[in-house]
Amino acid sequence: MPGAETSRWISTFLSARAADLGAARNTQLAYGRDLLDFADWLQSRGADFATADRVQVEAYLIHCDAQGLSRATRARRLSSIRQLFRFAVDEGWRADNPALRLTGPGRAQSLPKTLSEPEVARLLDAARTRGRTPQDRARDIALFELLYATGLRVTELVSLPVAAVRGDPRMILVRGKGDKERMVPLSGPARAAVTDWLAARDAAEEAARSAGRPPSRALFPGDGAGGHLTRQYFHSLVKDVAVLAGLSPARVTPHVLRHAFATHLLAHGADLRVIQTLLGHADLATTEIYTHVLDDHLKDLVLTRHPLARKS
Repeated sequence: MPGAETSRWISTFLSARAADLGAARNTQLAYGRDLLDFADWLQSRGADFATADRVQVEAYLIHCDAQGLSRATRARRLSSIRQLFRFAVDEGWRADNPALRLTGPGRAQSLPKTLSEPEVARLLDAARTRGRTPQDRARDIALFELLYATGLRVTELVSLPVAAVRGDPRMILVRGKGDKERMVPLSGPARAAVTDWLAARDAAEEAARSAGRPPSRALFPGDGAGGHLTRQYFHSLVKDVAVLAGLSPARVTPHVLRHAFATHLLAHGADLRVIQTLLGHADLATTEIYTHVLDDHLKDLVLTRHPLARKS
């Protein structure tokens, strides 16, 4: 059986994946089984997640093929392994992803799901109407404007300290995965939304202080372990706002909005390395996937909107 450290890797990865992507329970269980099987295989060869290299990952995939596993199962196992190592790199647990450039058993690489600019505009408009109180609405607008303006990971967003946005800054310091810091700019709408939220938040904090409760250091106070809004709550909030916006909630997650941030920047001419810095990607190859999303979008435009397309 895998040791405590291996179990920690798997449980932390699956928890983050559930919060960021809204993964279905059955998918989470399948990924958990896949990673446990890989961990057992590594352990039998004196290795673990921290030490596994590309050769061992390839050998494991050959082992899965020899077992007679279906192509879909083998593709999912590679996907789970690749995503685990990508998460480990982001968290600073590993310096590399040994599964990064491995190809699966004939399955095409899936591209990040994203939203069009009009769809994001509908989400932002819907966020202004969801809350039951002016304070709730101010918080929701600030959350959505910040997410789309910065492309933050959901954990980075909900755990932002209030000190990061004091003084109406044009850029904020973000502490990302692996404790790496980066500066991200704020758009005008995001700064306005944050200013409105700060007024409502500070009034609520003053009332709490008068009632004898300690002040929160979080920009978005909540019931999380760090005194901030939980990732799970924000994920649920995004689903609710998607419904209000007339979008399928299955298409909209905090991570999809992060993808939209990157894809829209690229479409408007932003340099890929700038986007890499803003997203906090350690490897440019991770950011390059957005060029394929844009290529697909442009191809669809040509095939459906070009005058000659109507004659074919």
